[in-house]
Amino acid sequence: MPDPSPLRGQLQRFVSLAPGRVDHIPAFRIALGLAIPLTVLLATDNIAWAMYAGFGAFTGIYSRYEPTRVRLRRQALIGTLLTLCVTLGAALAQLGASIPGLAVSWLSLVIAALVAGGAATLVTARGIRPGGAVFPLFAVAAVAAAPPAAPIWVAALVAGVSATGCVLLGLLGHWAGERHPTAGPAPGQRALTRGQMAAEFGRYAGAALVAGILGLASGLPFPYWAQIAAVAPLSAPGRSAQVERGLHRVVGSTLGIVTTGFLLSFPAEAWQLVVWVVILQFLAEMFVLRNYALALLFITPLALLMVQLANPQPVGPMLQARVLETVIGVVVGIGFVIASALFDRRMAARRAQLRQLAIRRAHERRSGLEQPGV
Repeated sequence: MPDPSPLRGQLQRFVSLAPGRVDHIPAFRIALGLAIPLTVLLATDNIAWAMYAGFGAFTGIYSRYEPTRVRLRRQALIGTLLTLCVTLGAALAQLGASIPGLAVSWLSLVIAALVAGGAATLVTARGIRPGGAVFPLFAVAAVAAAPPAAPIWVAALVAGVSATGCVLLGLLGHWAGERHPTAGPAPGQRALTRGQMAAEFGRYAGAALVAGILGLASGLPFPYWAQIAAVAPLSAPGRSAQVERGLHRVVGSTLGIVTTGFLLSFPAEAWQLVVWVVILQFLAEMFVLRNYALALLFITPLALLMVQLANPQPVGPMLQARVLETVIGVVVGIGFVIASALFDRRMAARRAQLRQLAIRRAHERRSGLEQPGV
């Protein structure tokens, strides 16, 4: 009879909360880093630029509980990366406005996959947390999919200023007590071989590309959601954790869709959506390190409301598409995890065979040298 303990452990992790730190401090800092630029855009009647500011503000999510100098260095790098992603997405949106048709959709899909691979490799090599490529991929793909709301230079400026503000807020984190006394040292850079870098790039780029192709071929309106769902599980440590995170992604996103439907079931002004976005950002950061599925209850409406601020969509079809494309992406992501595990197992067996062959040949040579008259 199979041992039920692994399944019991997975179910327990699904419904339990990991021990908390001083989560309210970074959560407040990150939410404030989003609230300030959105409030400025709201006051200046430029809320259509919300995505540019929001993706720049994702800079604050990185390097929680790390020393001030480390956080400054890493957030400056991530802020630059996210600003470049927003700029690239704005350029693709402008291209799509002048060249309608599927050509730009395919181009955006391929570029988003390449960004996912490159960003994941960068953050892994630099030891930056959170790992993976969800935010850079989301930035370039969502901005590219929306109608251009401003010239490219404006998109870059808004994202850059928002990212800079988050870096400055990050400098205050240590003073506010964000560096938890029991937190370990910040992870350092990893010396990756070329083979490891190529494998990391291939995993993320491949999963994003396949999921995007399936999403686009399905006729659903936002194939980049499938790309995001495909790469989201890959940053978890270990294959079992990656599969588990994928399942959490489906369940948590589905529950988050219910939350989104409730919030959008009432007529809402732009300022009300901004308030909800900031509150959801705070709640997401309170729980994302403690229970991923629970955090998605807030992350999903946060992402959808932020897109709605800049590019309103019919609510029903949007929510339905989000569920279906999340399932497509998670299936692809888990498929890549399983394929990678099988490939590694095959390569390990091949290496073991080669070692045994080398040992046998060495033994045969020694035996030949020890024979009389040799």
